[in-house]
Amino acid sequence: MSAADIQAVIDRILAKDAGVTAHTGARALSTNLGKAQAISALEREHGTYDGEQEDLQDRRALRRVAGLSTELEDVTEVEYRQLRLERVVLAGLWTEGTLADAENSLRELAALAETAGSEVLDGIVQRRMKPDPGTFLGSGKAQELKDIVAATGADTVVVDGELAPSQRRALEDIVLVKVIDRTALILDIFAQHAKSREGKAQVELAQMEYLLPRLRGWGESMSRQAGGRIGAAGGGIGARGPGETKIELDRRRIRTRMAKLRREISAMKPARDTKRANRRRNSVPSVAIAGYTNAGKSSLLNRLTNAGVLVENALFATLDPTVRKAETADGLGYTLADTVGFVRSLPTQLVEAFRSTLEEVADSDLILHIVDASHPDPEGQIAAVRQVFSEVDARKVPEIIVLNKADSADPFVIERLRQREPRNVVVSARTGQGIDDLLAAISEAIPRPSVMLELLIPYDRGDLISKLHESDAEILALNHGESGTHASVRVREGLAAELDPFVLRS
Repeated sequence: MSAADIQAVIDRILAKDAGVTAHTGARALSTNLGKAQAISALEREHGTYDGEQEDLQDRRALRRVAGLSTELEDVTEVEYRQLRLERVVLAGLWTEGTLADAENSLRELAALAETAGSEVLDGIVQRRMKPDPGTFLGSGKAQELKDIVAATGADTVVVDGELAPSQRRALEDIVLVKVIDRTALILDIFAQHAKSREGKAQVELAQMEYLLPRLRGWGESMSRQAGGRIGAAGGGIGARGPGETKIELDRRRIRTRMAKLRREISAMKPARDTKRANRRRNSVPSVAIAGYTNAGKSSLLNRLTNAGVLVENALFATLDPTVRKAETADGLGYTLADTVGFVRSLPTQLVEAFRSTLEEVADSDLILHIVDASHPDPEGQIAAVRQVFSEVDARKVPEIIVLNKADSADPFVIERLRQREPRNVVVSARTGQGIDDLLAAISEAIPRPSVMLELLIPYDRGDLISKLHESDAEILALNHGESGTHASVRVREGLAAELDPFVLRS
């Protein structure tokens, strides 16, 4: 690297370090950092290969804006379809790892909150060996969080972890505003972005699995049992009830709905399995594009196939898998499948609900593991994605690490990742850098036709010559003679049986 490149890297590092400040009692993130680091700071969101992006226009037809009162004073606020942003404060625990890891996790939580449609006002990180069983943060820090909420005027607290039902209730009783955890936030984003029938059913099932143990009754909606007339505590005549019937009815309805959703998802699964079986029967190699959310999977799919799928600089922008056909430089066909993005501590409910979608990764012949090389912690992203691979039995599938966003990443970081991951390709889906190298790597890694044949095809069988030029055959030599066309080819087993009458026997 030249001296100018080294100085540029040093300047970027110093600029990042200048943004972090400290609060008394807990580490806090500066509210003047701009976009959360999990969301890329891009001047231009789309490239020339992303198409018209009509789906994105539909999604942004309903925009949330800051500064509107919850009590509408002007009917035009309704006509313009503008919704008030929730104002949130983030709270996280630093239980292991370094402080930088804890702050990166909180910045990612800020990016999730922004994607869900809220305004992040402040964030704190507390150093604890383990979460407090009562209030997650501890009573003293919960009181400090209450003061921060009152000072900033926030109406929601988002905790960077999964809260037990009792912890959530206790924390709400102290801070006096709504409290949600990381799992609920991710489920809310999935509910906003799910588009297909199967995707909506999967998200609803995950939400209900999360909600079921967290149901609670309110006030007179519960008919509590009352005993006899024992002192002043007894309710006496008219106070006896059948018990908490309302909450039991709610639980029963949720279980019934969950059972129906599971049946619906199971009924949708055969269609996906049939398409996958057709590709397997025709021996079409499959390549799955997987990786951390907002790593650039959809942008790369658009770059490789002109698919025109939705691209947005947000977390979990696309949930529904997209499969497109592609060809290698020598004409060998294969499929590219874009899958749902992953994240640290991906809720187990989502992994189970989206298992049929994630099977595209487990059943593929090759995984393109997309990594955002410009992210503050790319190694952490790789570890989180591989954890999900293990949960869906995809660790045995061959994997190529694709270091995306090379145009905005530090060269030192890219070199560090290349030393750690020997099977890698450095690309930029936005500029096209390294795309040819990626296509060459895919061509070398996918299964190729294995049956070698020497053929003599009569001139009246032009249909067979046409099949040899299709995507399931590899032509090594082609010569036209007096009696027909002599071809040296590699084909898959299905086509080899059809060509058997024309094989030259020695």
